Amino acid sequence: MTKHKVIYDTDPGVDDAMALVFQALHPEIELLGITSVFGNATIETTTANALYLRSRFAPGVPVARGAAAPLHRAPPAPLGWIHGDNGLGNIELNRPADTTLDPRPAHQCMIDTIRALPGEVTLIAVGPLTNLAHALQADPDIAALVKQVVIMGGAFGTAGVLGNVSPAAEANILCDPDAADLVLGAAWPVTLVGLDVTQNTIMPNDWLASIRDGAGEAGRFVWDVSRHYAQFHHDSAGLEGIYVHDSSAVAYVLAPHLYTVRHGPVRVLTNGIATGQTIQKPSTMRVPAPDWDTRPTQSVCIGVDAAGMLDLYKNTLLKTL
Repeated sequence: MTKHKVIYDTDPGVDDAMALVFQALHPEIELLGITSVFGNATIETTTANALYLRSRFAPGVPVARGAAAPLHRAPPAPLGWIHGDNGLGNIELNRPADTTLDPRPAHQCMIDTIRALPGEVTLIAVGPLTNLAHALQADPDIAALVKQVVIMGGAFGTAGVLGNVSPAAEANILCDPDAADLVLGAAWPVTLVGLDVTQNTIMPNDWLASIRDGAGEAGRFVWDVSRHYAQFHHDSAGLEGIYVHDSSAVAYVLAPHLYTVRHGPVRVLTNGIATGQTIQKPSTMRVPAPDWDTRPTQSVCIGVDAAGMLDLYKNTLLKTL
């Protein structure tokens, strides 16, 4: 029985692709749509990758092209050294059987789906938050109609991790900090699954090899697509494996008990040397802070049962749930 009706907002991206496989194979998730956004690569590449992934793992799911650039800034350069020049680890990509795009822009696809299913839609956003910001700007009332918004983004320093693209900022938030501050200030329930927990969750290479050997086509894809990404992690962080970013947002939707959450309003810095920094005022902090106090309480993941998260992912692909 489907428990979660999901729109997946993504900039594929190796870890985005791994998270899509996770969703497509989990019996409690129904993918209502995939919306592309710039980020790990250009919008042309991320949309083409979304179509490829849809055809291979989620046939029939609508794909809508989203924002090509931030609200008020130039788009970032593609991250070829991290995700490969094609965004999917430089694996060979065959032309997808279905290249049909939804005629609506991503934000309108979100609005229409949310309004058709009030109180039922979960937005999982694992790229820059520009599409969500456009949706709020076009139809602010959808905030009251969404079940929840789960974002892979941000860093709050609780595990000593302050950023991964600057000393202050996580990549998805820095790509469009104006959109992020707008989204986090809206009156919908947001959970941020950021570097505090995603960098404490690591898929070792031998663990990934066990997925390759036991999970059929999906397992072989996860292995293949992660090789370039794993080399980046080895070169940049000395890891023999990969951080689990985007799949952690999916895991939170499926198993929130694996995460420790702190509550309070969140702001995103939009200028200065710390642009993109995410700062929460915890609900236990009583001192006045006018720039936070008028905003809704949101949730930030500050702890994780990493072994439980990895078991959830592996058992989903092995179909042993």
